[in-house]
Amino acid sequence: MTASGPVGPLSRLGPRDLAAEALAGVLQRPGRSALTMLGTVLGIGAFVAVLGLTATASGQIGAGFDLARATTVTVTDHPVTDGVPPGANPPSGFPADSDARAGRIDGVTAAGLWWRIPSDDLRISAAPETGPGVQGLSLFAATPGAVAAAHPTLAAGVTLDPYAQRAALPVVLLSRTAAARLGVTRLDAQPAIFIQGLPYTVIGVYDRVERLPDTMLGMIVPGSTALERFGNPGTADDEAAHLIAATRVGAADVVAGQLAVALRPDAPDLLTVTAPPDPHGLRDRVTSDLTGLFLALAAICLVVGAVGIANTTLVAVLERTPEIGLRRSLGARTRHIAAQFLTESTALGTLGGLIGTCLGVLTVLAVAASRDWTAVLQPWATLPAPLIGSAVGLLAGLYPAVRAARTDPLTALRGG
Repeated sequence: MTASGPVGPLSRLGPRDLAAEALAGVLQRPGRSALTMLGTVLGIGAFVAVLGLTATASGQIGAGFDLARATTVTVTDHPVTDGVPPGANPPSGFPADSDARAGRIDGVTAAGLWWRIPSDDLRISAAPETGPGVQGLSLFAATPGAVAAAHPTLAAGVTLDPYAQRAALPVVLLSRTAAARLGVTRLDAQPAIFIQGLPYTVIGVYDRVERLPDTMLGMIVPGSTALERFGNPGTADDEAAHLIAATRVGAADVVAGQLAVALRPDAPDLLTVTAPPDPHGLRDRVTSDLTGLFLALAAICLVVGAVGIANTTLVAVLERTPEIGLRRSLGARTRHIAAQFLTESTALGTLGGLIGTCLGVLTVLAVAASRDWTAVLQPWATLPAPLIGSAVGLLAGLYPAVRAARTDPLTALRGG
């Protein structure tokens, strides 16, 4: 007891009381609370899903980067037609021994020339009779080195060999599609197809190729045979001669730096060498683009969620003005009122963060499972996500909490 009289117990609001009051405030109107959390749920869910899907897609770019593409180097010539006699052999721009020159480079496993023969006016058929022939089939010329670099998977027969190239034999390799359209079902009877009325013995049928995918809808004849019967390759991009080189893993860049000089030491500038793209650089660009775009969308969702929480908390302050006045008259301090509403808004943000994190993780797992990918979820992006929701709720509740704390008790008890 003091000179001024007895002193009562100090007003206090412990953490347990705050949690109970916040839970009661959230559950008092569950429908409105759910709608209030929706923005935070979407924002946090988008945040987790974007980072997870970006990491997952980046992993697929690294793991799924086609090994054949990573070990393929192509060379395109810029033919000089002036002074070149019609039908000259070899194709202008490349030396006659291009396969051998490219094959001597360390790291090259197979290399050779190929080009597309204009087939719009060619009659390709299974019989020598005149008529429209089979439409929609492409005709390609290739040296044995180019066929080896394409690495076809044979369904029947054999592939082109150096003898067929040297002797300019009228033989042909058919893709499975071309064989079906030309009615070639077996090779034991040495069937022939007819191009411009001339017979070509079918020596093999292939199911797929690792390189030169365009040939899957056509057929391949020896390069020397094509030069004798159809002349030099054209000068258009889709008809020009190309050299394709298959390399060992990791050797493509080194090979690309040597091919032009090995093929044309007198004029390497006439050849354009294309090396495979770097999968790491591609992955980094995709990751950067996707992350920047979708994180911006996630940030917008979080802002919308924060505005929703702030609006709902402010409405709750206005609706519960008499309650605030009663609490103040019973001894509640301004900090207690502020803490109560801050806790409610933080609880809404935390719940929204937890639900959004779960939805984001499920989204990543669902997308990965549907595409047979390996899901990648970074702990640094997933674990703090609910805390981001808490921070959004806390910031959104600052103004309503301050306004509630400044409410005059007498005015509040009078209802306004």
